[in-house]
Amino acid sequence: MSPYVAGRRSVHRSVAAGVPLALLAALTVAGTAVGAPSGEARVTGSATLGDIPLGTFSNTLLPGTVGDDRGVDLGGIGSDIYPAGRKGEFWTVTDRGPNGQIKVAGEKRRTFPVPGFDPAIVKIRVSGHTVKVLDAIPITTSSGKPVTGLSNQKGRDEAPYSYDAKTPLSYNPNGLDTEGIVRAQDGSFWLVDEYGPSLIHVSARGTILTRYVPKGLALKGADYRVVEALPAVLLHRKINRGFEGLAQLPGGDLVMAVQSPLSLPDTDAGEASLTTRLLRFSTKKRAVTAEYAYRFDPVNVVDPSEDDTSELKISSVVAVGRDRLLVEERTDKAARLQVVKLTRAADILGDKWDDDTTSPSLEQLDDPAASGVPVLRKRLVVDLGAVKGVPGKIEGVARVDHDTLALINDNDFGMTDGPEAFDAQGRLVDSGIETTVTYVRLPRGI
Repeated sequence: MSPYVAGRRSVHRSVAAGVPLALLAALTVAGTAVGAPSGEARVTGSATLGDIPLGTFSNTLLPGTVGDDRGVDLGGIGSDIYPAGRKGEFWTVTDRGPNGQIKVAGEKRRTFPVPGFDPAIVKIRVSGHTVKVLDAIPITTSSGKPVTGLSNQKGRDEAPYSYDAKTPLSYNPNGLDTEGIVRAQDGSFWLVDEYGPSLIHVSARGTILTRYVPKGLALKGADYRVVEALPAVLLHRKINRGFEGLAQLPGGDLVMAVQSPLSLPDTDAGEASLTTRLLRFSTKKRAVTAEYAYRFDPVNVVDPSEDDTSELKISSVVAVGRDRLLVEERTDKAARLQVVKLTRAADILGDKWDDDTTSPSLEQLDDPAASGVPVLRKRLVVDLGAVKGVPGKIEGVARVDHDTLALINDNDFGMTDGPEAFDAQGRLVDSGIETTVTYVRLPRGI
C-alpha cells in the first residue's frame, strides 16, 4: 500500500456526518485458501480492503481534522466486527488510530503519527474477494467535536508523542481507544475502550451519550457525560489492555472482556497471571450486574511458538446463546475460540476479589478453583492457529450462521514499531499487512 502510487483514491461524502455515505474504495483481491480435509475447520473465503488515504477518509467525515496523514491508509478497522443484518455486511470500529512505540534514551514512547485522526464506526460489505466501505460514522463529543484517540490522563495513560517520538502532544480527556462494538435495537451503538477502561453508549449518528468508567477514575474535562459505574478494581488494568471484547446477549445485556489480567497487586503479578475478568452490564439498569473469572490456557497451548504469558489476550467475545459466549484467546500469531456459559454460581461481583487489598489477589492464584473461585468452564470450539489461511492478530469475530464465522484482523494501519516505521521524509514505510475479512466454516458448528 505505497502512499505514492497513482490512485490513492478519493472517498466521497454525500450528506452530513453520521448519515449514510457513499465511500467508494478501490479494493485488492485476496486468494481463497485451500480447503481442509473433511471434518476440519476451513477457510471458505477471504477479502481485503484496498487503499483509502487516511486524510481523505477523515476529512470527508470531519473536515480539517487531518492535515498530514503521513502516507497512512485507512486500516485498523479490525478492532471488532458485528453483523449489520444483510448478508456480507458488518459494522466494524477503528481503534484509536495509527500509533507505535519508539525507544528514546531507553524509554518506550507512544507515538501518534496522525493525532487528528478520529475513531470511527465503519460499515463494510464483503463481496467476493473485496471489502467495500459502505458508510462511516465519526465518534464525536456532545458538541460535535472529534474525540480523537489521544491518551486521557497524565500519570495513568502513556504520554503521547509525535510520529518520531520527539515532540510531546497534549492529553485529551475525550480520547478513546475504541475496540469492541455491538449495535442496539434502537440503532445506537455500544463500544468499549482500553483507556478507562470504559463502556461507551453512542448515538446512531456517532455522538457519545454516556461513557461508563471505573469508580474513582476521576476523568475531568470530557465534553460528554461520564458516569463512574464500573468496579473500582478495574483501575488496575494493564496499560493498553483495558476492555477489548464486547458481546450483546439476546436479552440486551452486554458482556465486556478485560483484555489481560489486572495488575494486582502489581505489574509483575499481572504479567504472570492466567486469570482475567468478564463483566455483565445491564443496559436497562445501566449498571454492572455480574462479574466472572476467566482462565486462559497456558500460552504455549494457545500459541506453540510463544513462551511469554503476558502475550495472552482476549480480543473478542460473541453471544452464541442466552447465556453462552464464544471467547477468543489469542497472541498476535495464533488464536483459539472457547465457549463458556455465564451462570449465577460463577458470579464474583462484590466478592473479596473486587477488593484490591485482598492478598493474594485473584490474579496471583495459581489455581483459582482450588481457592474457591468459580472459574468459568470452557470448551474448545476451534484452534484458529491450526486453520490454514487465517491471518495473524485476529481481533474481531462475528457469527454468520450456525456453522460459519467471520474474522477480521487488525493491521495496525500498516504501522510497525521503531524509528524505521517512517522514512526520512516522515512518510509511512507500510508493513504490507492488509485488513482482511476471513470466513471460517466449522464442521460441527458452535
